[in-house]
Amino acid sequence: MILFDGVCNLCNASVQFVIQRDPQAHFAFAPLGSDAANELLRGRRATVTSDSIILVEKDGIYDQSTAALRIARRLSGAWSLTAAFLVVPRVLRDAVYRLIARNRYRWFGRRDACMIPTPELRARFL
Repeated sequence: MILFDGVCNLCNASVQFVIQRDPQAHFAFAPLGSDAANELLRGRRATVTSDSIILVEKDGIYDQSTAALRIARRLSGAWSLTAAFLVVPRVLRDAVYRLIARNRYRWFGRRDACMIPTPELRARFL
């Protein structure tokens, strides 16, 4: 499950990017702060902020650069190779991630409301 900022244009583009490269439909999606996301995280040890993508897997909850790289690892094509960056110390990876996250609205814009999935994709969104 990928939890994302539903009003961020960069985040919405990232969700579309993942959908196009996830032919087995491994990932499902929910906006951060939605009832589905809150229910999924209830009782779990997780700090959720609106400036981070969250990946919820059976073995744990991941955020920031670790979430992004673990997601990329499961994508088709050469994108899975980006998981090699997991060897870079998290403090460095997350510094770059936070720089982008802090500026995402200024650089990419934002929407007034969360995206509405197409009928074909509706089953992948909670």
